[in-house]
Amino acid sequence: MVYLITFLEGLISFISPCMLPMIPIYITYFAGDANKKNNTIINSIAFVIGFTLIFCILGVFAGTIGSLLKNYQNIVNIVCGVVVILFGLNYLEFINIRIFKGRNNNNKKIAGIFSAFIFGVVFAVNLTPCIGAFLGSALMMASVSGTVLKGVSLLFVYSLGLGIPIIISAFLIKKLNSVFNFIKKHYKIINNICGTFLIIIGITIAFGVMNNLLYSFV
Repeated sequence: MVYLITFLEGLISFISPCMLPMIPIYITYFAGDANKKNNTIINSIAFVIGFTLIFCILGVFAGTIGSLLKNYQNIVNIVCGVVVILFGLNYLEFINIRIFKGRNNNNKKIAGIFSAFIFGVVFAVNLTPCIGAFLGSALMMASVSGTVLKGVSLLFVYSLGLGIPIIISAFLIKKLNSVFNFIKKHYKIINNICGTFLIIIGITIAFGVMNNLLYSFV
């Protein structure tokens, strides 16, 4: 259950207002000068591997901190839960957390697999403010997990939730334009759902429910 929630957080990060509009541009980067479909798919996979590596490293740190604070689990749960609730309130526009603003990348072509991998690493740093609410929620769950292994596995699952739609988009970018446009037209509703989702997660973390799930399913 907890991994499904984390996967959904990655998926919702993909459709965030400052991420989704950039997908066609990223796919163009992945195509490179040759503009071949095989290049696009392979480079998109390398890109996903790049940001997955960085997010898993963040999971190591979150899990390590959680293990060091294991004797203060209730306090960790409350603090992490409150942080995630604040993320949700930000999505609902009750508060304004300025650090969660997207940044655009300069237009450029991806020269090859290694360049796509580096682009993924840079993406993990550059777009963190954009997807920060759900990435932050995943990191909070990694912290309350209390172990490095669970921290890494949670961030890996989060990366899959974000990465799989990107790879699928590389396959079907032309066919998905209508889907992208539909999502863009309903961002207000989507943001309200996302904000409510985050608040519910925050409450479960604060009251130790998420912690119990983490220990039950791994």
